[in-house]
Amino acid sequence: MTRLFRRWVARAVLSISIVAASVGASYGQDKVVRIGFQKYGKLVLLKSKGSLEEKLKAVGYSVVWTEFPSGPPLLEALNVGAIDFGNTGEAPPIFAQAAGAPIQYVAYEPPAPKGEAILVPKDSPIKSVTDLRGKKVALNKGSNVHYLLVKALEKAGVKYSEIEPVFLAPADARAAFERGVVDAWVIWDPFQAAAEAATGARTVADGTGVVANYQFYFSSKKFLQADPKIVELVLAQLSEVDDWAKGDIHAVAEQLAPSIGLSVPVVEVALKRQAYGIKPVTDSVIADQQQVADTFFALGLIPKHIKISDVAWRPGT
Repeated sequence: MTRLFRRWVARAVLSISIVAASVGASYGQDKVVRIGFQKYGKLVLLKSKGSLEEKLKAVGYSVVWTEFPSGPPLLEALNVGAIDFGNTGEAPPIFAQAAGAPIQYVAYEPPAPKGEAILVPKDSPIKSVTDLRGKKVALNKGSNVHYLLVKALEKAGVKYSEIEPVFLAPADARAAFERGVVDAWVIWDPFQAAAEAATGARTVADGTGVVANYQFYFSSKKFLQADPKIVELVLAQLSEVDDWAKGDIHAVAEQLAPSIGLSVPVVEVALKRQAYGIKPVTDSVIADQQQVADTFFALGLIPKHIKISDVAWRPGT
């Protein structure tokens, strides 16, 4: 388990091309906010809308966007100072904080427990989480689905050590899943919806009654301390995009589908399982996130106990 943590830290080296591109793009600019985003989510919509650029220009800032394949490398980039702002699921920031990354939680989206699931092939003999004992389970290590797997196994009375985790990025995991190299796949939307549509994959369990599946927004501590008003401005623009998205899911699906290479109906399925609302971090959310950290520490997935409240920011503070 210690090796898992070390590998999480080591991946910063593998992300060097992304980091270099981000730093190079913003070099020489005195006032710039560098935003890391993933292929799917509210930040993609904000980027495509173009409204943030206008708002930032009015206060003397520009924006540089950098895409990441998942949450862990995005937070690695934030750790080394290549980006200032981004978002991930609930597990990546636990590893990042344990590794000493200067992250600050600045907002969250409400729970979306159906937006991640443990999938098995349609003709698999696996009918429940209990049946995963002794099986190979693919997942993106250090991601939000890592916590889903841990808690689903715990609820079913299966020890984490009784399954064989196979750590793969979503694209590689999909290929392994379809070839039968792994017995199950723990994945989030829209990959989840895509696998269901294309392969008939069955859900053994999603996050319902097991995990919250929050999405969090982060700033680097340095950037937040330098100009918290810019962070508030970004969050305000995200809220506007969120209001539009929840009111017209079909339009959002049409906008996202080409960029992520999925059909509009598949993206609509994923969007309907998503949560809406960009909210300030609360004591209750901090407590939930602390449970994630404590669980990972108890399993030896992180090397030390951490306090989420140490890195949670409230507007106006």
